[in-house]
Amino acid sequence: MSVARGAEVLRAGGLVVFPTETVYGVGADATNPHAVARIFAAKGRPQFNPLISHVLSLADAERHGELHPVARALVVKFWPGPLTIVVPRRAESPVAELACAGLATIALRSPSHPLARELLAAFGGPVVAPSANRSGHVSATTAAHAAADLEGAVDLILDGGPSSVGLESTIVAIGADGHATLLRPGAIGREAIEVISGSLASPTSGAIAAPGMMESHYAPRARIVLDASTPPPGAVYLAFGAPASAGGLTLSASGDLTEAAANLYAHLRALDATGADTIAVAPIPGGGLAEAIRDRLARAAAPR
Repeated sequence: MSVARGAEVLRAGGLVVFPTETVYGVGADATNPHAVARIFAAKGRPQFNPLISHVLSLADAERHGELHPVARALVVKFWPGPLTIVVPRRAESPVAELACAGLATIALRSPSHPLARELLAAFGGPVVAPSANRSGHVSATTAAHAAADLEGAVDLILDGGPSSVGLESTIVAIGADGHATLLRPGAIGREAIEVISGSLASPTSGAIAAPGMMESHYAPRARIVLDASTPPPGAVYLAFGAPASAGGLTLSASGDLTEAAANLYAHLRALDATGADTIAVAPIPGGGLAEAIRDRLARAAAPR
């Protein structure tokens, strides 16, 4: 399927699944409220959960949000790439209110995946694109994962191969005063952000200011048990820093966090498909990507 066809579908108010370097997204014209509403319906997504608007450049971002110099510096350093900024929304931005969940802020990202960038360029406007899976389920890192969750609910699926990062973007909110808050850890570690932003604050408890902040999220059908040094009886085991056990998988036998992030969602889906009632996960020590992996696992393990 061609990128040109994808742009046509978006202009017509349709939904297009496409790859990014983080995970696959299900995209719609960000300025079309009916198209945005279709995303919520396709995903079964609560409408209080805002969406990320994907753009090509800093100039595009400044058409929709008010960027403090700190936000601008983060964009220059990390775009295109796996960083989402949440900034005050410009009153003249045509992005649909529904995409921003009624908030006075807007979430913006510029993906680096070549196919995603081709689609944005061909479409010529902002594209909202949450992860291409049913809301709360494990995110999709291949076109097949997206099809398993959303086929029949979307109009087109563009296959760009497995996502190279495999973990959602880091989300940082930057206020009009330049104060920065880490809303969601992700592919870019806290330490790299803080070189530019200074110390990152923590989000207000219970506030849904960006995607992926619900307590229960990224969840397979099976129950998740965290920090298991060995698998409990009857559980399948997701190892880290060791080879896979019989019937289990390993995020990375060598303890490589980049490999672990890329494997996380695909392995959770594969273990869930075994029919096991419980997936036990080894401890994931460290900072940077390890913090983001632990965040996703904690949300997958939260009460539903």
